[in-house]
Amino acid sequence: MAEDTDKEQQTEEPTQKRLERAREQGDTIKSTELATFILLGGGALAIAMFGQYTAIGLAKALQIFLEQPEAMSVDGAGLASIGRGLFVQLGITLAPIFGTMMLASLAGHLVQGLPTFNASKIMPDFSKVSPLAGFKRMFGLEGWMNLLKGLAKMGVVGLAMWTQLWPERNHMEFMLNQTAAQMAGEMSHLLFKVLMAALSALAVIAGFDYFFQRMQFMSRNRMSKQEIKEEYKQNEGDPHIKSKIRQLRQERSRKRMMAAVPTATVVIMNPTHSAVALKYESGKMAAPICVAKGVDALALRIRAVAEDSGVAVVENPPLARALHAVVEIDEPVPPEHFKAVAQVIGYVFRLKGKLPTKAG
Repeated sequence: MAEDTDKEQQTEEPTQKRLERAREQGDTIKSTELATFILLGGGALAIAMFGQYTAIGLAKALQIFLEQPEAMSVDGAGLASIGRGLFVQLGITLAPIFGTMMLASLAGHLVQGLPTFNASKIMPDFSKVSPLAGFKRMFGLEGWMNLLKGLAKMGVVGLAMWTQLWPERNHMEFMLNQTAAQMAGEMSHLLFKVLMAALSALAVIAGFDYFFQRMQFMSRNRMSKQEIKEEYKQNEGDPHIKSKIRQLRQERSRKRMMAAVPTATVVIMNPTHSAVALKYESGKMAAPICVAKGVDALALRIRAVAEDSGVAVVENPPLARALHAVVEIDEPVPPEHFKAVAQVIGYVFRLKGKLPTKAG
């Protein structure tokens, strides 16, 4: 009952991380029909490439049995020699076809994804021994799909054989009067035609099965909204914690900035909306440095700290707004504002009785 509830909650498409984790655990898209189709395709290709060579080789290997059985020595040593020779000749003759089909079989699995190893898959799982689970597998959606696929394949193969063999029924009788090499060549050609007809129909079944297996794979790995939130927290961090960390960083940065206000040379104000604190040491700095800035309540705090610390406060709304927009903390004043800032700092120095050799 709890499992059904979990399935009902899994309404979201799986994330890329969830799909990768599923593949690592051995849960992948595997279509046996696609693998079979590629295997049969490899067989058809092998017959097209090596069919004549194989037919001639088989005819030569079996010629003594079909045309000259009386020439065979059936005593112990002779029979063993014939068997060894036949085995070697058949191996050499059939090697290209079997080699091509082995490669096709491997490709049928690799094309669906790289193989994965998961030790948990080979460990005994007694939950799978449940008769109820077995009943669900047999009569569930996947069980009915396997039954339909089996019936469809039987029908396709049977129909393919009938459409290709029935028109050739009279010719097949004629082949019985041919030599072994001719008969083998005719049979390989007919087998190729049967395979091509079967492949044409199996391609549809393989495509449908792969689509079905992909749907099942995605369905098995669907996620609930809560799972997606948890994954996001793992990947990106808890939004609440990140917000708290950001707030703490801002507070620390603001405290450091406010601690630098007493070291400023002047605070340029737009009376109540913005404030920029600048520091300048004649002969040591090429340009004034911004040590603090803020708007509204923060601007009033900067002003209050400056006044308590004896830092000059100059009201110049246009300059205050311009500096607040372009200069950042610990950065020098841009060249285009040198002249205006130099005038303000010069005014401050004169008030304090200083005579700078360089301003801005």
